[in-house]
Amino acid sequence: MRSCIICTSPRSGSTLLCRLLQATGRAGLPDSHFHEPSLAAWAEDYGLAPESFPDDRALTAAVLKAAIARGSGDTGCFGLRLQQHSFGFFMERLGALFPQAGSDAERLRAAFGETLFIHLTREDKLAQAVSRLKAEQTGLWHRRADGSELERLSAPRPPAYDAAAIAAHVADMTAADAAWEAWFAAQGITPLRLTYDALSRAPQAVLAQVLGALGLDPALAEGVAAPTARLSDALSAEWIARFRAEGAGSPV
Repeated sequence: MRSCIICTSPRSGSTLLCRLLQATGRAGLPDSHFHEPSLAAWAEDYGLAPESFPDDRALTAAVLKAAIARGSGDTGCFGLRLQQHSFGFFMERLGALFPQAGSDAERLRAAFGETLFIHLTREDKLAQAVSRLKAEQTGLWHRRADGSELERLSAPRPPAYDAAAIAAHVADMTAADAAWEAWFAAQGITPLRLTYDALSRAPQAVLAQVLGALGLDPALAEGVAAPTARLSDALSAEWIARFRAEGAGSPV
């Protein structure tokens, strides 16, 4: 395998998995290298000036080259995290680059070589939805293992219970899982299936599993400490219990 693509949705543990793989020094530098569904945003992310290219196809090729360099480092393995909100646009751009490819799977192989696909899910969709809402409201998406902030996307503000928003997130992430499953089936892909619970409970064991699937030495997982801390707390539990007690939406 030359590449690893993590197919997932927000608050699934994907940042933990990406950081674990990065820590081995052999499994790429996986991240959301094509996060925004916008060629202009991609170009800005990689410091590319769109006016320097004759057309969008040439710009896309330059972005792809830069993303592979960033997502591989000097490891010889490319790592990528994909989410459904940008997946359609991403495949559209690959289609423009590789018009001879007859399927999404062929386009991905043309771009990244032989690829391990991982489907990372969180079985408790209500907990996932609550985690997402709290992150959106507070601006804090991830903490380091020592408790310090790792990723903040907006200024701090207090969280507020919102049953409608939680229900919408449950529906959105349930739909995302279904979309990934449908895509795997349509493309004839059997992904490596991982869950948030297994990853958070035994990160080294899951990392060893992924390394083995990539054809790398599972022993590289030894000594790799979990680099992130869980953000769920008493307030998360309170919101989950309240949502269930109020019957706010479909059973989850």
